Amino acid sequence: MSISDLRRQYSKGKLSSSDLTDSPFALFEQWLAEAIKAEIPDPTAMTVATVDADGQPSQRIVLLKEVSESGFVFFTNLGSRKAKELADNPKVSCHFPWFFMERQVRVCGVAERLTLAENARYFFSRPKESQLAAFASKQSQPISSRELLTTQFSQMKAKFANKSLPTPDFWGGFRIVPHQVEFWQGGEDRLHDRFEYNRQQDGSWATQRLMP
Repeated sequence: MSISDLRRQYSKGKLSSSDLTDSPFALFEQWLAEAIKAEIPDPTAMTVATVDADGQPSQRIVLLKEVSESGFVFFTNLGSRKAKELADNPKVSCHFPWFFMERQVRVCGVAERLTLAENARYFFSRPKESQLAAFASKQSQPISSRELLTTQFSQMKAKFANKSLPTPDFWGGFRIVPHQVEFWQGGEDRLHDRFEYNRQQDGSWATQRLMP
């Protein structure tokens, strides 16, 4: 069978104007809670898209670690490709692919660096193995083999076997402050429900239905 012949109906739900909340964050938290309750794989996984100096987009999946009226938070190595690109161009888009529920959420905004205190608080809440991995890996840099990576991890594990790791200056978080959030719910016959929130100058949100 050709992949062009693969198709199915989307019939798991609907989204109407009466379902919308004043703020997109309230609706997002509702959908996230439903995704967690449904036990879909990695409900906090989101694709983050950045753009380099040549205008080349790049995407990767990270994990959402906090959401509030202030924005969406994730953490990374500050020497990684995404962090370097965000330093030059903080405009960012992220996408939550909850396709098991026939839902998507798209976010457009600006990424802001978290404070050192915020970075440290989250870093030391992680399992120690995850802390060690952050020190062992210079994210996005070339490496000759996996064996070398595991050796570096083992060396870090031995070095800090009986003591805490220092606060890393190469690792931290970003908060995506959105100006636009879209909610997509699959519909039968490709008549999907799409609603877009746009932040107004006074900080409130205006909504509009989009054609599928």
